[in-house]
Amino acid sequence: MSRAAWQAVLAAGVATLVLGILVLLWPGPSLLVAGILFGVYLLVSGVLQLVSAFGTHRTTSLRVLAFVSGALSILLGLFCFRGALQSILLLALWIGIGWLIRGITQTIAAVHHRDAPARGWQIFLGVLTFAAGIVLIVSPLRSVAVLTVVAGWWLVVVGVIEIVTAFRVRGHAERIPDTV
Repeated sequence: MSRAAWQAVLAAGVATLVLGILVLLWPGPSLLVAGILFGVYLLVSGVLQLVSAFGTHRTTSLRVLAFVSGALSILLGLFCFRGALQSILLLALWIGIGWLIRGITQTIAAVHHRDAPARGWQIFLGVLTFAAGIVLIVSPLRSVAVLTVVAGWWLVVVGVIEIVTAFRVRGHAERIPDTV
């Protein structure tokens, strides 16, 4: 298996590296594509939530919640298609609100669990995530533009690491004798 696995890792690494380079070369269009894909995600997610609301045997309150959540998701998805700026703004706000909630949750969990491993780091990461969420909410367009560049560099680094890993896996596979 490892003889073929290195090729899959290499292909993933090359694809990740190319995507990272494209994002860095064209951050604006990359952000636009991300906004459009986010709109598509919201529409599909909303439809699936509506189907879930009518197609499951949940309690009434959960059905209502799934219906409201699905309808809101569809509405937000349609909002994304009004224009590039709206979809990018909504994407930034969505990420910001998610980070805000995650930061609060992570900080509170770490503060209350005194025996948690790496508790100090968990608190630090929670506060940092909370602050990043505030920055995205307060200045969504500028912040999401910076995130696009950071994501581009991240993809380049991950791609290079995957390519190096692929060649190491290949080298390891060549040293293993055939047992079949």
